[in-house]
Amino acid sequence: MKEKEKAKKSQDMINPVSILGIDIGGSGIKGALVDTVKGELVSDRYRIATPQPATPEKIGYTVKELVDKLNYHGPLGIGFPARVINGLVNSASNIDKSWINTQADQLFTNICGEKCYIVNDADAAGIAEQRFGAANNQQGVVMLITVGTGLGSALFIDGKLVPNTELGHLRMMGNKAEAYASDAARTLDNLSWPEWGARFNEYLLYLEFLFTPGLFIIGGGISKKIDNFKKHLTVKADVVPAKLQNQAGIIGGALWAIDRYKATKIQ
Repeated sequence: MKEKEKAKKSQDMINPVSILGIDIGGSGIKGALVDTVKGELVSDRYRIATPQPATPEKIGYTVKELVDKLNYHGPLGIGFPARVINGLVNSASNIDKSWINTQADQLFTNICGEKCYIVNDADAAGIAEQRFGAANNQQGVVMLITVGTGLGSALFIDGKLVPNTELGHLRMMGNKAEAYASDAARTLDNLSWPEWGARFNEYLLYLEFLFTPGLFIIGGGISKKIDNFKKHLTVKADVVPAKLQNQAGIIGGALWAIDRYKATKIQ
């Protein structure tokens, strides 16, 4: 067999298409199989409520439940709501504080029995939007903001990810920005869409002052409701919904996993 054919055969063996992506949120843990070539779900999407307290062991076994539901074997990618550096968690906002300094990739791998790759949850959504969604082929500064229990952020400069920005933790009104302008804050404070839109506009104006993006992409479940608040936004940047909506985190987790899995096998 010629060397090129050998190389191609070897590459095909480490290039699975359907990869399990997991998106861990403050209220729910979601997962599905993802076609990493087309950027779309190829199985049912399962959701399990985030256990409380959201400790490492409890979340680990909830992820294992999703793996078992899908009868999945292979590498999986997990979008995680914290700063993650080489699989190590070094912050905890909407999860239990015991996660800090936990080697999450090893913990999930041990519990699930499959190789797990961990990435910040908003970065996962951003990776999916950059590859298959609203950030594709966009140059300059692009920011994706995920709106849910908290506020997540993914920052791209000429298509390159600046990881772990976690800009929902910026200070606003004497607290974290996500305590003021997240969807959870909208519900907790019983805000109308104009009232919440005004708050969210303040947050985007703050980000625009700091980073001068040309494009804001709004992700999370609230991306489906952008018409309810977009007219209350006054930022100069374009504001668009995430093309992949609340599937972006699952798809991005799977993309993160397959990229790293292939890189490891090639080495």
